Parts: sequence; C-alpha cells; structure tokens
Amino acid sequence: MIRWSAALAKAGITDPRLRRTYDAQRRLVRRFALHEYVAARLLLPAHLHPAVVAAVAYMHVTDELIDTGDVSSRQAALAAWDAETMVALERGGAAERGTLQALQDTVRRHPQMAARVRAFLDGAQVEATWTGFATEADFQRYVDHYSLPALMLTASLIAPAPGGGAEEPFIRGCRALIEGWQRCDFLADLADDAGKGRIGIPQEELVRHELKLEDLQSKAVTCVPALGRLVRAQTELAEAALAECQRLPTLVAPEHRPFLDALIAVQELRLDAVRRAGAGLLRRGAGPARLASLRVLTRQHRRARQLRRGLIRFDGHQRSGASAPEG
Repeated sequence: MIRWSAALAKAGITDPRLRRTYDAQRRLVRRFALHEYVAARLLLPAHLHPAVVAAVAYMHVTDELIDTGDVSSRQAALAAWDAETMVALERGGAAERGTLQALQDTVRRHPQMAARVRAFLDGAQVEATWTGFATEADFQRYVDHYSLPALMLTASLIAPAPGGGAEEPFIRGCRALIEGWQRCDFLADLADDAGKGRIGIPQEELVRHELKLEDLQSKAVTCVPALGRLVRAQTELAEAALAECQRLPTLVAPEHRPFLDALIAVQELRLDAVRRAGAGLLRRGAGPARLASLRVLTRQHRRARQLRRGLIRFDGHQRSGASAPEG
C-alpha cells in the first residue's frame, strides 16, 4: 500500500494545512468503513485516494447529522448542513469544518462531483424524515433518492468518460450494487434498528411473515422461525440485486476494475454472513468473514499490480511471454 503522504503528493495536495485536513478525514473513514478504506487504498490509483476519502467522510458526517433525534431536528440539521456545504462549494466561502475543507478541495480538483453533492443533499431529505418503510416501493424510493446518490459521490470519481455510451449502464450497475448493499445493511443492523423503533424491512413484509416490530424489539423467542423465513426472503432479493451488477467493473477504466470487483465480492461475503446468521440477527449483527475478505483484497491487489506493470491485458488475460509476479 502506497504511503498516505505519497498519495497526497500524487493528487497534487502539497499545502501542509490541507494535508492535515485530509489526514483527519482519513482517520475518520478508516474507523467506520475499514473494508472500503482498505480496498480504495490498495486497489485504486494513488491520486484518487484523497478524493475518495473526502467523499466518503462527507457522506458519513452527513448521515450522522441527520440520523439522530426526532424528524424536525433532523430536518433542521440537514437544512443547516446543506447551507454550510453550498457556501463552501458554490460561493467559495472558507469552510470551518475539516470535512467541508476536504470536500471543497476535492470538488475543485474533480468538478463532476459538484452535481453529485447536490443530488445527495436533495435526496438526504428522505433520510432526514425516515421512520421505516410501509411498502417495498418505499424502500425502492429510499434507494433511488438517498442510497444511490450517496454511492455516486465516490462512484463519480471512477465513472466512464462521457460520450462513450457507458454512462447509463454504469448508473444502473451502481443502482443494483447499492440495492443489494442497502438490504444487507438493514438486515445486519436489525437488532440495533429495532431498539430504535425503526427498521429497514418494509412493514408489509413483516405482515406477510406474521411478525410485528414489537416482536423484534422484545426479541421474542416465538418469532424466531418467522424471522428466519423473512431473512431468507430479504437475502434472496439482495442476491438478485448483486447478480445484476456483475458487469459493472467492465464499464470503467481497467485500473479501476479491481476495486469494483473487490467491492462487489465483499458485499457477497456480507450477504453470506447475513444469510447464515438468519434469525440470530435479532441479537447480533453480521459482517464478512475477515479471512475471506483478506483473500479477496489480496487477489485483486495482485491483479491491480499486474495491470499497472503491463503483465496482463485489459481484458484480464496474461500477456504472452510475461510471468506473473510471485505472491
């Protein structure tokens, strides 16, 4: 893994104060999104590392601001944060928070991100008012308006170039990826969310499986068989969504493909963990097996190095006369 200081230099970030700001965002992302952080640092070109960190940190800080308290306080927090962000991005005002300082610099270097930030903030109203889903259609609207724009903050950094016909398929692939990812998140967080009185599984699905939110909150033993069936049904939907995004890595530049392949593979591992946990999700969360995740990252890191050194062609086949490096 390239040193962080070297990645900042590759991105052209030389001002000591700005470098410290990015470093603070890096520590934040490393704490709450370790798998994604490691994947980005191992697999993406070094000049993109600071931008990815800034985008993910901004998404996380926004989510934290609008996920606490009653709906009115969450909406007020979003309005204030939206205004503060726009002062930094549109009017070039001096940002006080490090998260906005890093985002401001990143958008200056990657102008296409400005529209993605605006779309994310517009969709964040869905999260600020979220108290659960009545129907599957409500869940789908949440994915369209909030989850997908959140993913596109970073995905825009590796999106295919405009005009080549790959933009729409790329967005559809990202949509499929984030739907599967979001379903996994809601299942893995079931115990914690039930304690807060709002879960990411539609009410109509609870009714279909003869469950009530109160059953999940009390961790009633009698609801275990029904919850097991519910988890299986939800994981099948997540699996179908992830199956639809398998072509996604082929739509981006070759140097970005190992990262997307790893991201999808880790989500598949998370899905396997959630499926195995079943009704046990009522008592604990579920995450991808560490050893299996490490294997994925190691395999894709080797592939990324071979691509950079020209040992394999862009289509993934080894070049004639070239031997793959050991390890």
